Amino acid sequence: MEVKIIAVIGAGTMGRGIAYAAALGGCHTVLEDVNDSILASAIAWIRGAFDEGVKRGKLAATDHDEAIARISTAPSVEHAIRDAELIIEAVPEELKMKLELFHKFDKLAKPHAIFASNTSSLSISEFAGGVRARDRCIGMHFFNPVPKMRLVEIIRTPYTSDDTVAACVAVAHRMHKETVIVNEAPGFITSRINALIGNEAFAMLEAGIASAADIDKAVKLGLNHPMGPFEMVDLVGLDVRLNILEYLHQSLGEKYRPNPLLRQYVQEGRLGRKSGRGVYDYTHHEPRHGNS
Repeated sequence: MEVKIIAVIGAGTMGRGIAYAAALGGCHTVLEDVNDSILASAIAWIRGAFDEGVKRGKLAATDHDEAIARISTAPSVEHAIRDAELIIEAVPEELKMKLELFHKFDKLAKPHAIFASNTSSLSISEFAGGVRARDRCIGMHFFNPVPKMRLVEIIRTPYTSDDTVAACVAVAHRMHKETVIVNEAPGFITSRINALIGNEAFAMLEAGIASAADIDKAVKLGLNHPMGPFEMVDLVGLDVRLNILEYLHQSLGEKYRPNPLLRQYVQEGRLGRKSGRGVYDYTHHEPRHGNS
């Protein structure tokens, strides 16, 4: 099945990035969010991202105009999904919320529409198992920031059909992304590895082995990672990382038990860039270590 119309549910950081990539890839894209101000902010951000692409010479002016013309908004989930062939939910990592959305998709979407989740760790089967269209439920895990990150993890459940996988891989490639196919397991590939690296980095920081800046520098220069673990967690959100670790701890055992320092920072409201302070302090022009 060729996907021409995509609905993206949730216009936060991930949803707006996915909508940007979908429109750039030639798909008519409908973006929805329960919060009107977030939706307006997302459209402004997408326009800005396309403007930046033209300034940098990565996008022709005609492509810019055509991509923007392919994006629209919807006042409700019902309106957003009614014509979509692929529906991607990008709402917060709350199982109940995703479960409710998938049931709504099952009732209101057009026949043969694919239901995809951008979850970074939750079980697709848990919130897809109760729908009739289990063979059309799948995970499409994008990475932040979506315009720059090339990977999409395609997560298939025991019920996902080969046609559904093939359609989602084709869409990802149209978005100029690379794909890997993952048989469903807690945390997939990247979230499990990132959780372990990040948790160990917090353990070293807590033990006073090195500063956050030096741990980040060592990982970037010694292991060739583009970002250090603390830079990454500040970007993703310490609360998001804590939720992932708690889920993996429950699912996979003790090695994923969240480090106490991470939990402490979250309790103190140090959530990363979005709150102005995480491991680093972003209230200054240059980020500083939060304890400095």
